[in-house]
Amino acid sequence: MNISNNLSSIQAHQSILDTSAKNIANVNTDTYIPSDTRISNANGSPVAKSELSTDTGSLKSQTDLTHEIPKQIIAQEGVALNVATIRTEDEMLGSLLDIKV
Repeated sequence: MNISNNLSSIQAHQSILDTSAKNIANVNTDTYIPSDTRISNANGSPVAKSELSTDTGSLKSQTDLTHEIPKQIIAQEGVALNVATIRTEDEMLGSLLDIKV
């Protein structure tokens, strides 16, 4: 088990939440072009990469709440799963140390 992969995944999911929150905060800002963050696997650990969405030349904000809100829910669940994994690893390590002592 490797806690560093879980921590990298939590950081990647946090980047998704940050980007999505910025997009939602600018939903009423004219000419705002939302960013998109995706998780990729670099060197065996998850990494978040941000990209600007394509500009359609619209004068209104291009943020789509039907896209942003589910993205936040998925990222939140990803963080929760990784935290649960770290907690389980910690409990297992504690049990192993108790056995050895």
